[in-house]
Amino acid sequence: MAQSESIKVGKRGAIVLPAALRRQYGLEEGATLIAEPTEEGIMLKPAVVLPFERYTLQRKAEFLLNNAIGADEYRWAAAEVRRMGLDPDGIPHEQPSS
Repeated sequence: MAQSESIKVGKRGAIVLPAALRRQYGLEEGATLIAEPTEEGIMLKPAVVLPFERYTLQRKAEFLLNNAIGADEYRWAAAEVRRMGLDPDGIPHEQPSS
């Protein structure tokens, strides 16, 4: 365990973590931390950040068409895509084999 060190709060609340702590916890530039209030003070812990994709209508249509199993589901998916105002033939996908 690293020895306690004092750090200063800079402009806009910025703090610099000592290099030994950054190495110990694998924190690199741009790492995201969670600041959690506790009875003893502020606890900093690494955060897991996952990529986020906002699905467009085209992407939703692609999911519908690619996940259809069998001809009946594919016909249903194609109809749903048309209801979305899109042409199923214009969406990249693979039709299920019969």
